[in-house]
Amino acid sequence: MSAAGPAAPRLSESGAHFSVWAPEASHVWLCLFDGDDRETRMPMTRDAEGVWHGEAAAVGAGARYGYRADGGYDPGAGLWFDPDKLLLDPYATAIDRAFVYDAALAAPRGEGADTAPLMPKGVVEVPLPPVSGEPPCFRSGGLVYELHARGFTMLHPDVPEAQRGTIAALAHPAVIAHFKRLHVSAIELMPINAWIDERHLGPLGLTNYWGYNPVNWFALDPRLAPGGIAELRETVAALHGAGIGVILDMVYNHDGESDAQGPTLSLRGLNARDYFRHAADGQLINDTGTGNAIACNQPMVRR
Repeated sequence: MSAAGPAAPRLSESGAHFSVWAPEASHVWLCLFDGDDRETRMPMTRDAEGVWHGEAAAVGAGARYGYRADGGYDPGAGLWFDPDKLLLDPYATAIDRAFVYDAALAAPRGEGADTAPLMPKGVVEVPLPPVSGEPPCFRSGGLVYELHARGFTMLHPDVPEAQRGTIAALAHPAVIAHFKRLHVSAIELMPINAWIDERHLGPLGLTNYWGYNPVNWFALDPRLAPGGIAELRETVAALHGAGIGVILDMVYNHDGESDAQGPTLSLRGLNARDYFRHAADGQLINDTGTGNAIACNQPMVRR
């Protein structure tokens, strides 16, 4: 990609610049939402590399947004464009609420309503200051403690109630003291990125507790990190200060948009044929070996 490739919104004195990669789209709109969820759509402009750009004046930190894209609709050939589907920016660094599965998110083009009321919106953020690179705390042969951030602290009596179940709770002195007593060298956090329930779980009265069904790799799930990336950064710093490393369990071999009956949330509605692996006839390829019937594998996020 060029230096002007897709990225999270960039703030300036006059507003914000938005960009998203959708080379096969015929039209892309930036969608801005006010405090009452009223939507303003702005047409974006395509560059030679298929990146769409838009300038939004007087937009600052905290603004909520999404994208819509139009173009061919032929799921069997890997084309899923549907302007009724609000799409999360793949480079969003924060979202305003957690994902909740709804069958309308998977409705074929022309058969469903506008999905904006169902979709979390991206949140424009001021970039955090860069951190200096340091050698990893973890050393080969050390003890790795795998944990679920919510489950590990949800009932911890020493953690303040408002903080229980969050990433910030892992930095509490009582939690760190527990790790030290166990001689933990590093904790491994089960997925903390924004995820969505698989469609078969709701009818069974179940939810995806573990988070292994991501929609975005940059935004943290607000149920685990209401303070966003800053909360994760502060927690990591506290653990590093105690000599404890942090390993993130990331899911890259499948995506919450699932198979051909799955919802259109982000990558699928922008550029499915490049973000997901397809056979020569356009059908999605399922070779992850995860056993969860997800067929849109190996998302190829271009940086």
